[in-house]
Amino acid sequence: MNRTIQARLSAMMFLEFFVWGAWYTTVAVTMTAHGMEGLTHWPFTVNPIAALVAPFFVGLVADRYFATQRVLGVLHLLGAAFMFAAPSVIGYPTIFILLLLAYNLCYMPTMSLANTLAFHNMTDQESQFPVIRVFGTIGWIVAGLLVSFAGAYFVPEGVIPEETTFPLYLTAGVSAIYGLYSFTLPHTPPPAKGEEVSVRSIAGIDALKKLGSPSFYVFLASSFLISIPLAAYYNFTQTFLANSGFQDVAAVQTVGQASEVIFMLLMPIFFIRLGVKWMLGVGMLAWVVRYGLFALGAPDAVTWMIISGIALHGICYDFFFVTGQIYVDKKASDDIRGQAQGLIILLTYGAGMLIGAQLAGWLFNFIRTGEQLSPDQWLTFWWVPAIFAGIVFLLFMFFFDDEVEVSDQSVASVMGAESEEETEKEPAA
Repeated sequence: MNRTIQARLSAMMFLEFFVWGAWYTTVAVTMTAHGMEGLTHWPFTVNPIAALVAPFFVGLVADRYFATQRVLGVLHLLGAAFMFAAPSVIGYPTIFILLLLAYNLCYMPTMSLANTLAFHNMTDQESQFPVIRVFGTIGWIVAGLLVSFAGAYFVPEGVIPEETTFPLYLTAGVSAIYGLYSFTLPHTPPPAKGEEVSVRSIAGIDALKKLGSPSFYVFLASSFLISIPLAAYYNFTQTFLANSGFQDVAAVQTVGQASEVIFMLLMPIFFIRLGVKWMLGVGMLAWVVRYGLFALGAPDAVTWMIISGIALHGICYDFFFVTGQIYVDKKASDDIRGQAQGLIILLTYGAGMLIGAQLAGWLFNFIRTGEQLSPDQWLTFWWVPAIFAGIVFLLFMFFFDDEVEVSDQSVASVMGAESEEETEKEPAA
């Protein structure tokens, strides 16, 4: 691939995840500082709502009628307008949350659109995409560092940037730049122009029928259920860090993304040692350990326990979600592979995260007696997702009985395509 094209696509991925990481890891702290401590789960509710809508918009509209780079540009410019307006209504919770919903409805489709654009302009997806995709994780890390450290120069002295609207304005500004930059990206015609696409195929119903087996159903159920406690991590880790005395909340959370990069590179080795079942199992078990460390470290704000819990993000995300994509990729035939991957996204970052965000918010408000949880209340809070994840882990290990042979080529292929789910990632993603 032409080096200039590679650099332009890498910059696209950097910006794609920069604008997500700039606000997603701090919005709960910002809302708490502005009197919305009981509503911090709502941004993490509107995000999965948008994740549920995004595949249908992309499949039925964007992929059939418009050049990809133009849709990408328009959506990010619209998103920038919504995010720029959000700080001005932060005193009006309902309007503020609706603007975040509007922003997410613009943003979430761009994740798959960015992948589509990148894949269309590659000559060797398996070797080239991971190199380009890693700039997305770098973008998320840089966003967190900028919010915590560079943000200090844009807010009054002594004020923590994460508690201000600076992350929102940063997101809006970079989104606008990214939107304009998108129009300069290589022309990418609509990939599904002239093809028949149905809601049924986008929802993965056809793939579910073809892949149906007891173990596959166990995997789907486990993927959905494990995404419920995941919402507690994305939503309340930032608030937990602020309550525990951490000053640079956004920067601290980038430890999770650094861990994700390391374990992504080590995944081929672990596949040889563990196989698919134990890779998935270790991923879920790491979630139990993560929440357990948060719970045990909460009463005395034990720094090493809390940081270790964040650092486990690499195992939590890579071992379960990326391995799950690889498992689906190996099980599915070419004609339903895309549908099967879309089904996983809908179940995890759509339905699972949606339910999880609401349950986590309810739990937080049920436990707290003041504006924030006390250290002992945080201990109780984190044990709930730990126990939940532990039950899912045991059920999965007992009922899942399916192994597939995974080649290094398959690992490399799906590791590249994992960006459609990150997410995660990414607070980690």
